[in-house]
Order: sequence, then structure tokens, then C-alpha cells
Amino acid sequence: MLTRRELLLATGSMLALGAIPWAFAAARVPIHKPIPSSSEALPVIGMGTWQTFHVGRDPAERAPLREVLRAFFDRGGTLIDSSPMYAEAEQVTGDLVADLGEHERLFSATKVWTYGREAGIEQMQRSFQRMRVEQMDLMQVHNLRDWQVHLPTLREWQAQGKIRYIGITTSNPNQYEDFAAVMRSEKLDFVQLNYDITTRGAEDVLLPLAADRGVAVLVNRPFGGGGLFPKVRGKELPAWAADFDCSSWAQFFLKFVVSHPAVTCAIPATSNPKHAMDNMGAGFGLLPDAGTRARMARHLAEI
Repeated sequence: MLTRRELLLATGSMLALGAIPWAFAAARVPIHKPIPSSSEALPVIGMGTWQTFHVGRDPAERAPLREVLRAFFDRGGTLIDSSPMYAEAEQVTGDLVADLGEHERLFSATKVWTYGREAGIEQMQRSFQRMRVEQMDLMQVHNLRDWQVHLPTLREWQAQGKIRYIGITTSNPNQYEDFAAVMRSEKLDFVQLNYDITTRGAEDVLLPLAADRGVAVLVNRPFGGGGLFPKVRGKELPAWAADFDCSSWAQFFLKFVVSHPAVTCAIPATSNPKHAMDNMGAGFGLLPDAGTRARMARHLAEI
């Protein structure tokens, strides 16, 4: 029997080779894209936990997040991204995924966010405990903090099998120049960066560089930190959005992001189960082509 990883790898390989038409495959499973360094396939919609998963132990506080995760996994989601910076988010993620019995399907991603080798090791060990994993799928250096110190540790742990993939993150355009320099000098499996339909600075250097270097891209802030929704409040979705299986503004924004050829997966965050279901809908059906993406950007600029 195929394991989940073997099934995803096989699916990703077939899609990459064009063996399964996108429309045919997407009618049955979520859209996947391959991780360049391994060809393992990931669903194009993941989940972030910044702010949304920072809650206490009160069951009433956690109940909506449990349903968010249920909707996420029920609709084929796998990658959940967290960080020690996000206070209780790692612990809440680990607890709720365990409650749902979904650790087998989880693609666990978190970060190291401190200074110094030993402090980094201690922090990562806590992250393993909080997220309740023996092997972390992806460990990233958060906002490049002390990356020269942490990347060698990440490589050691990767060689030992403690982590599967390594990467770096940013959500600050002021870091883009330094971020690109690290991408050019270091062998990475993933980068994580901010990108949305109105904030497109990553298209200039970082996304083309990721494609050239064979690096997977996670996109944080695909809704511009929530700032995109006030712009479209009360506005009807254009009728032509149905041409790429889009039925909401959230899906419009997410499909724009994940349709970029260099983007592997977007990680929107929410504490609302209905929003989680809507977000996951962006991972099914068709994705806009280059011409449609340009039309989407123009349409939003004209609103």
C-alpha cells in the first residue's frame, strides 16, 4: 500500500510530466505542485498560524480552531506553518492536530527565531515537543535571524533525519536584497516570502531566483495581512472568475498567488471555519493563466 508521501510524490510526478490533465485531476484531488529538491508534491493551499492560533488552553477558545483544522484536512490540506515567534501557536497546532488524529497527514513547518547556536537548538527542540513531531518536515530560519549560525545546524539535523527540508523566511521587503544574497549563496529547499495581488515586489528578483535555483516557495500574507478585503467589500466578483473555478474574493486572491509558476504553496491564516473552507476551495479546479492573471490585477486596480 502506498504511504501518503509516496502517493503525493507519484501524483506530483504525473502532474509535472503532464500525464494527468489539470482539470481531470483537480476534479478529484486538490491541485498539487512539486517541491523542486525532491519532486514530492504539496497541495497549493496550506495554513499559517500567525495571530490566529495564539490562544490559551480554554476548550471554548480552541473549538473554532479545531474546526478550522478539520476543514483544512478534510479538503486535502497538509502543510501548516508556525513559529516560536507566534507565542502559543505551535502548542495549539500540535494539540489540535493530535486531537483530530491527523499527524500522519501533517506536513509540519516551523522556524528558528533566536540568536546563537545553543539557543537555536533548544528552541527547535521545544518546537518538536510543542508540535508533537519526531521529525519536522520543514525548518526555516525566521526573518534571516542569525542565519549564518543556524543554517549549519539545520544541515546537520537534515543529514541526521531530524528534519526533511530547510529554508529561510521573510515578510519584509527591506530584507529582499539580503534574502536574495542568501538564496544565491546557500543551497535551500524552501523560501518563504510575502506576496499578494497588490504587493508584487517578490516578482522582480525573488520569485525568478527561486525558479532558477530550484527552490520551493511558500507565500505568507497572501491577503496582504487582510488589507485586500476592504477594497472589495460590497463589490461583486467578476463573472469571468468562474472560468477558473473561482467563487469568492478570497479564492480570487489565492488563485492569483498560487498560479505564479514559481509559487509552491500559499499559507493563509484564519480562525474562522467558514473562511477556512472558502480558502481551501482555491486549491481545486483550474488556475488562471498568465493573461488571466494580468486581467485579475488590472480589474482590482480599477475597483
